[in-house]
Amino acid sequence: MQFESTYAPRVPVNLRATLGPVGRGPFDPTFRWDGPCAWLTLRTAAGAATLHLRQGASIAARAWGPGAELAIAGVPALLGADDDWAGLDVSGHPLLHETRRRMPGLKLARTGRLFAALVPAIIEQKVTSVEALRSWRRLATKFGEPAPGPAPDGMRVIPSADAWRRIPSWEWHTAGVGPNRAEAVVRAASVASSLERGAAMNATEAAQRMRTVPGIGVWTAAETVQRSHGDPDHVSVGDYHLAAFVGWALVGAPVDDDGMLELLAPWEGQRQRVVRLLVASGFRKPSFGPRMTIQDHRGH
Repeated sequence: MQFESTYAPRVPVNLRATLGPVGRGPFDPTFRWDGPCAWLTLRTAAGAATLHLRQGASIAARAWGPGAELAIAGVPALLGADDDWAGLDVSGHPLLHETRRRMPGLKLARTGRLFAALVPAIIEQKVTSVEALRSWRRLATKFGEPAPGPAPDGMRVIPSADAWRRIPSWEWHTAGVGPNRAEAVVRAASVASSLERGAAMNATEAAQRMRTVPGIGVWTAAETVQRSHGDPDHVSVGDYHLAAFVGWALVGAPVDDDGMLELLAPWEGQRQRVVRLLVASGFRKPSFGPRMTIQDHRGH
């Protein structure tokens, strides 16, 4: 089954900047860049789908698989059709103002798929990005199903909730996922239908629902609704790097989580938009000496 359409937003969408957070690293088997095009797989209510998006003033979209029609229907939301930046005033900060001027096509993607955003967020808890991306790649490749249609070799559809529940303990160990994170994924998979209904709620309600599952805390819930809901405000409090990055970018000095929230307070309601602008700006915080080979102690 194949469907196609063209999405013509009022302001051309920057495909790479908008979809950047959706993929999980350069070797994510569920997401791949091919020049100006993005390939991504998804699991819809109608089944698996592969979606192909081509950058242009308009976005050409094609989809294959049982879920192709739903994948095409979700393209406008995925590319930020409902993401209104009109109320964000960053004129008082040169870096933010210039980044927004240069990147009017940056939008917050809304995938509409909560469980699919939650699982990799759990896997990323309390480990370095390199470790997390390696674990995600191994598990999604081994237990996901082949992508429908002419997707690039090696692409997979995220495993179903049932498949996550049935992964043996030794496979989690081999993938480098410890018992706490593995058990959190299994618990979430056991209530996936209930959690998925959170996609129709506002982001705050959805985050609260997720946090009733043991092993899912503030950081994980924020990382999830940023993607599933395209939420403009939830900030990843507890991230090992984010507070210092925001501090350096906004005031030229590192801060802790409380300091970050204080700096972002003038933009309450749109704090995640500000964070995305800072990331998109290309700003890099200073490096001091050799990098430490320590774990990333992000809160769950």
